Amino acid sequence: MRVEHIYRYPVKGLTAEALEQVELTPGQCLPHDRRFALAQGDAPFDPAAPAWLQKRHFGCLMANARLALLHSAFDPRTGLLAIRPPEGPPLMADTRTEEGRALIAAFLAGFLGREARGQPRFVEAPGHNFTDVAAKCVSIIGLASLHALEAAAGRRLDPLRFRANIYVSGGRPWAEFDLLGKEIQLGGARLRVFRRIVRCAATEVNPETAERDADPPRWLRRHFGHADLGVYAEVVEGGRVAVGDALEPLEGDLLG
Repeated sequence: MRVEHIYRYPVKGLTAEALEQVELTPGQCLPHDRRFALAQGDAPFDPAAPAWLQKRHFGCLMANARLALLHSAFDPRTGLLAIRPPEGPPLMADTRTEEGRALIAAFLAGFLGREARGQPRFVEAPGHNFTDVAAKCVSIIGLASLHALEAAAGRRLDPLRFRANIYVSGGRPWAEFDLLGKEIQLGGARLRVFRRIVRCAATEVNPETAERDADPPRWLRRHFGHADLGVYAEVVEGGRVAVGDALEPLEGDLLG
């Protein structure tokens, strides 16, 4: 299996950013992945004492399909976040300042309209990632599995619906599930696969149009008896991962 795409998502629910390579660190997510989030006004998130919360507390595609209409870009060197809506002027603000974060929160809350609850906050906390599971990890999808779902559903599905970090080609459909509890070599890094990814309503959202025009969780259950696509893996030994690198199991030939 080979790495075809690498993505990070600096702001939870907003644009994927493609990378040619990335340096993984033990026990961490991809650098800047889910670093920021729009916390709803009633979310009990405290940046001074960050703790994992379910995605419903934040702006996310599961509940806020409109977010797919925004195009964002983050520059980690300057801290600047640019957000371009489908209509109207774009926003550029500094995520490092209280004023900049307030501008971003107001922009996103205004865009969400009635979907924004209370007084939303644009938040980050050093060392914290706004991931869908409590463990810091990397998400991996085998494109063969996605293609099997597409064949069963009779339609193409943009891989970005599933918002994974690493997409790999080769192998047989669902081969990544055989890696549960195993260690893998991914480029120069070593990871341990620990969980299948259960798919939710976020995958219904077309990343280009923001329309809920598909139902991958239902199709997965109907055709394959589960609602899972992809796996989570913890970085055990850091190293560089680049497009074109191999994914290889470290215990026998499990990928077929």
